[in-house]
Amino acid sequence: MNEQVKDHFRQAFKGRFESVLRWEQLDAFWEALRADAAGDWYIYAVGEPPPQQPASAELVLTFLSEIERLLRKEHDEDYCGVVFADSMEAPQFVKIFDPNNLGVSCGYSDNPPLPGWILSKLPPADLDDSTPLPGNRRRWWRRLLGT
Repeated sequence: MNEQVKDHFRQAFKGRFESVLRWEQLDAFWEALRADAAGDWYIYAVGEPPPQQPASAELVLTFLSEIERLLRKEHDEDYCGVVFADSMEAPQFVKIFDPNNLGVSCGYSDNPPLPGWILSKLPPADLDDSTPLPGNRRRWWRRLLGT
């Protein structure tokens, strides 16, 4: 992957994002993503090597179902607030934070946590996260990929 493509991804990563605050909003957001499952989405588990090819529509749908299940189980709050998108109507870049590694995911921090997963229409560049994916998340991810 050339540096220009990597820079484009990193610029998009640092761009403006809206938070999905309520679970009802997340349900509608998932439906919009499901309707665009065949739209050349890359699914990047931060801490794993970035994918080189877009995911199949089947994998996108499976990922959305599994991540929804994981978030509802492990983010035991009456609000969502762990999913951010560049656009709620026509998303191109989605950050999903791991409920077990939130730190300061919104607001200001000198060292904000990276999201656990990214859905992007752009080929992802390694975010140079020196923190390896926790074992339970690595197993979850690899089970999802069938590897």
